Amino acid sequence: MNHPTLHERTARVARATRETVVEVSLNLDGSGHAEISTGIGFFDHMLTALAKHARFDLELRCKGDLEVDDHHTTEDCALALGQAIDEALGDRRGIERFGHAYAPLDEALARAVVDLSGRPWPKVNLGLKRERIGEMSCECVAHVFRSLAMKLGASLHVDVLEGENDHHRAEAAFKACAIALRRAVARTGSTEVPSTKGVL
Repeated sequence: MNHPTLHERTARVARATRETVVEVSLNLDGSGHAEISTGIGFFDHMLTALAKHARFDLELRCKGDLEVDDHHTTEDCALALGQAIDEALGDRRGIERFGHAYAPLDEALARAVVDLSGRPWPKVNLGLKRERIGEMSCECVAHVFRSLAMKLGASLHVDVLEGENDHHRAEAAFKACAIALRRAVARTGSTEVPSTKGVL
């Protein structure tokens, strides 16, 4: 239960370059409501799943140079989302900090482990075999997790342990990451920073 005197954990981020314009509105203590529009259908599907299972309220819109390819759009959306989570967490006082989860999707099984340490370290092994899933290149799926971890300042390990269908493998990975994040950002009721260093 959230203490009434604790700050709202929300953030708004705008990121604009010559390649993309991204706007993010985030509430870490939401219900999983998502409004996503990136121009890439499969990516919208994955971000919607992430918000739903992390129980984040997330609005994310991007206009990117999709006539080039999907790289800039997926990367910049992940960077903006990572920044929004970081800003919403503030000094990371009173959070669980660590989270882990397994998520299956039919024959696929994914594992995600996160440490909101302030130190970015992504390790991602999805084992995707296809070149694309819908309009999203498979190499960008892994890159999204790496970009998110870098901007969030998190150690993030995502592994797909089983699965034959690349759509299932990718979606299981996003769901596992979402649940791990939900557990890591959860409030403990403490007012302390969860680190022996006293800072994250």
